[in-house]
Amino acid sequence: MSGLAAVLFDMDGTLVDTEVLWWRTTERIAEGLGHELTGADAPEVVGRAVEDTAAHLVRVSGGGDPSEVAQALTADFFRRVEAGAPMRPGAQRLLTALEAEGVPFALVSASPRLVVDSVVGGSLAHVPFAFTLSADDTDRTKPHPDPYRAAAGRFGAAVRDCVAVEDSPDGAASAEAAGCGVLVVPSLLEVPASPVRTFARSLEDVTPEMLRGCLGGGVPRQDRQELPEPRPSSSTTPST
Repeated sequence: MSGLAAVLFDMDGTLVDTEVLWWRTTERIAEGLGHELTGADAPEVVGRAVEDTAAHLVRVSGGGDPSEVAQALTADFFRRVEAGAPMRPGAQRLLTALEAEGVPFALVSASPRLVVDSVVGGSLAHVPFAFTLSADDTDRTKPHPDPYRAAAGRFGAAVRDCVAVEDSPDGAASAEAAGCGVLVVPSLLEVPASPVRTFARSLEDVTPEMLRGCLGGGVPRQDRQELPEPRPSSSTTPST
């Protein structure tokens, strides 16, 4: 088996704590369409491309133009991100450890380029990513495999020698379909187990050696009740 060629990090909810910002954005836009966002909407909101969330809001509200809703979502989310998006616990330590060991890493996000550039120019400005991929950089974004296949290609590496770090069901599905090793650190939604997915409760528990182990197949989640519970609702404050 080859060694770890590269680590491919998701952004929202994985490296930066933007889930709450995205949820509040979606909640606000949904309200304007006459729809009260609840936990039932979470699978169509968390970890999804802006266009997917826009289509969902139009569908459940019965009104609005999907492209205009997508533009409104992007603009509102960008405004919130610009105000600051803190890094997730353990993210900096893991990035520093990978850099010290000479393991390259990149950012692979389903967010629009506008949002990715804002975060990379702000909270993640000091992080030496080899490159960043946004939803605008492939024909299809997550949950399709295109983003992770494209990222491996940018490194000139076999997809099977790369590990993706994800927090959402769609992100994990994208990485798995591409053929990456998959490390899941759930943030808002529970992520289904699979034979090729390794689970950790926090990036604080993740080491470069653990990432190398992801290339050999998944480590099942052992203790489901201790994982974060899905928390979005119109009466609570979740984290995106």
